[in-house]
Amino acid sequence: MTIEERQQEVIEEFEGFDDWMDKYQMLIDLGNEQEPLPEQYKVESNLIDGCQSRVWLQADLTSEGKIHFQAESDALIVKGIVTLLIRVLDNQTPDDILNADLHFIEDIGLKEHLSPTRSNGLLSMMKQMKMYAIAFKSKINAS
Repeated sequence: MTIEERQQEVIEEFEGFDDWMDKYQMLIDLGNEQEPLPEQYKVESNLIDGCQSRVWLQADLTSEGKIHFQAESDALIVKGIVTLLIRVLDNQTPDDILNADLHFIEDIGLKEHLSPTRSNGLLSMMKQMKMYAIAFKSKINAS
């Protein structure tokens, strides 16, 4: 499934809710459904700078040349947000991630309903995922 198709899926899920409390609850539920991040990845180097809460992001390059993301946060809503990002970007090529227009965040109204600190955290998470894509693209091109 492409990044665009995954974004459309997320948008359709959120369109089912009119009330933002229901959308926040959906984010919390998504975060709770996320597999816990293995303890070995909860290290300082995986913490995302710019997030008020603690967010760990692990990225690995698969043998197919795609990036596999795993993450966890100590804040429920943030855990849901990073889960959404993973849902859209996981197992995609570095080029696909770098070329993606991640419009679903605005389309579901998330951007305007986040506090300034959570918005900064969201941008930091997206930036870190793209940084991993750049690093893995360089690694692929070098081999």
